Amino acid sequence: MTDLFVAAARLDTRTVMDAIPPSVRRSLDSSATPRPDGDDVVVELGPWTTRTPARHFVPSLALLAARAPSVRFELAARRAGAWSAWIATATLGDHTFAPLSASADGFRADIDEIHAVPPVDAIRLRVRVGGPERTAMFEAPWLVTVSAWDGATSGDVAACGVSLAVLPRTQMTEPDAIRLRICSPTSVGMAMEYLGRAVPTVALAEEIFHAPTDRYGVWPAAVRAAATHGLPGYVLRFPDWDAVAWCLGRSLPIVASLRYEAGELTNAAIPETTGHLIVITGMEGDDVLVNDPAASTTSEVTRRYRRTELTRVWLERTGIGYVFLHPI
Repeated sequence: MTDLFVAAARLDTRTVMDAIPPSVRRSLDSSATPRPDGDDVVVELGPWTTRTPARHFVPSLALLAARAPSVRFELAARRAGAWSAWIATATLGDHTFAPLSASADGFRADIDEIHAVPPVDAIRLRVRVGGPERTAMFEAPWLVTVSAWDGATSGDVAACGVSLAVLPRTQMTEPDAIRLRICSPTSVGMAMEYLGRAVPTVALAEEIFHAPTDRYGVWPAAVRAAATHGLPGYVLRFPDWDAVAWCLGRSLPIVASLRYEAGELTNAAIPETTGHLIVITGMEGDDVLVNDPAASTTSEVTRRYRRTELTRVWLERTGIGYVFLHPI
């Protein structure tokens, strides 16, 4: 089971909630108020109680402003009636926040994902925003989400036949220095263009790049970048194919993070990977329709993968997907 906790300001509640699968959807908090905290702006949310004890958490912020501020997510968790100390994810952006540990009481942040061992039954979230752009939190629309997952998956799906016309892009024709590393910006670019916001892949790569870890695939960094182009979004730990089918049925492609070893994914654009992102564009029978940016040419980007294999290399391993809303 996955719970998606949501808070928003200056966004239409129905529009936001109608873009979240009902199986994960929780009520939207529209009462949260940012407040100054020294040189930072902070939004404090929760406590949010999970329907089942949860093990994995992924937060995100979409601030619809022309320039993205620096942001850090800080969480505390409740287990057996006691709250942990606050811990912090990696900072997105170049602002320096006051130090805060990445682990406490069996609660640990790994760049952008928080793990709880043993699981916890409630969380609090602080979104800390810094830099010159921080004041946009008082004026611009924003969307905060936390995906909370209990560790169980299901490969079952009701009958579904849908195909979204997402224009293909390949990362392999981009500059040599980055082309093997930018599956996330390339996939995000495909989803954004489908939703009416076409941005060149290299430009997106610059916006998504996380310098401290030298990565282009930090999950909430993609949501942060898309928001500067007018697209709110969220990161979701998909629990099953029904949630996927629901999004596709509402013309919402999914940027999916997967990993697999040689032989695990038939017809794969690359034979194996420790981390790769693709765009899920449809489902037909036992196949999942995708745009895989690792294909050598644009004509080879669109392909089919077996749902049983994607269950293993995506749902059972990360299950992470970026979902972007239609422009608001």
